[in-house]
Amino acid sequence: MTQRVQGVVALGKNEPVRVETVLVPDAGPGEAVVRIQACGVCHTDLHYKQGGIGDDFPFLLGHEAAGVVEQVGPDVTDVAPGDFVILNWRAVCGHCRACLRGRPWYCFDTHNARQRMTLADGRELSPALGIGAFAEKTLVAAGQCTKVDASVAPAVAGLLGCGVMAGIGAAINTGGVERGDTVAVIGCGGVGGAAIVGARLAGAAKIIAVDIDARTLETARSMGATHTVDSRATDMVDAVRELTGGFGADVVIDAVGRPETYRQAFYARDLAGTVVLVGVPTPEMRLELPLLDVFGRGGALKSSWYGDCLPSRDFPMLVDLHQQGRIDLDAFVTETIGLGDVEDAFARMHDGDVLRSVVVL
Repeated sequence: MTQRVQGVVALGKNEPVRVETVLVPDAGPGEAVVRIQACGVCHTDLHYKQGGIGDDFPFLLGHEAAGVVEQVGPDVTDVAPGDFVILNWRAVCGHCRACLRGRPWYCFDTHNARQRMTLADGRELSPALGIGAFAEKTLVAAGQCTKVDASVAPAVAGLLGCGVMAGIGAAINTGGVERGDTVAVIGCGGVGGAAIVGARLAGAAKIIAVDIDARTLETARSMGATHTVDSRATDMVDAVRELTGGFGADVVIDAVGRPETYRQAFYARDLAGTVVLVGVPTPEMRLELPLLDVFGRGGALKSSWYGDCLPSRDFPMLVDLHQQGRIDLDAFVTETIGLGDVEDAFARMHDGDVLRSVVVL
């Protein structure tokens, strides 16, 4: 039976988001209905509202979520009603060429729920990243549900569903940070802060945080950065080279995703070093680099898809590390809010006042 719930919807480009009645159908084959307990306010949700990801309005926003499975389709066996899960936006198919080659974190045929949630007037909703979790309940593909230890707080568990996983994975999975490496992170908000945490977990000897906000740089130090660079006051490439004996960093992570920050990352790395792009660009952005420099500097230029994570492997592991006190997920939660506070949370995020606002239901 279709359920009526409250959810945060972007009805049109740059319009203020509104809490609307959302109709959630029963779970069909391969699907699950999840009662949301918490969902982080991610910059990607703001991109949706601004039309930076697509124009398939109206959007049901929210995707960094944790909750309890309420209902599953008749053929679902991996999760069951009552399971505490983190939602992910790359449900692995198991059959594409990446999966068959043993690289499911690159799955080329990830999927979402087949049915669509709607507004009360019948308009179909486009769920953000196939999730739509600024809502009391949502419908997802069962493969988007990763079961984890139910003792972890939903407000921190949900952040693993996107930003924290993207940052940690950019350092460990994509960047391949190893013991003794030097790492620079450009943009130290939620994703960049998580990249710092990932670099520290991997045993990096020197972690250089680069940002334009003194508050953010102070937070970066608390998360494990050994050095900070205010890129408003100094040339970050020169600063990173000075801090690395003139060579540049082994791994540079661009958590901003703009042409100018990517160029900085490119030139701040050591010869044969690695650049990781994890910040999300917008469609109109273009990059120009001298091809000779690309050839002559060697190394690797990588894009990090969701931290190249495998949710079934990585989410439980990171929850365990949090419970052991080896990573502090609570540090990412600046405030908890209600569904009606999302528009204000976007403003605070844009102004750099928060790492994460988290909607708690």
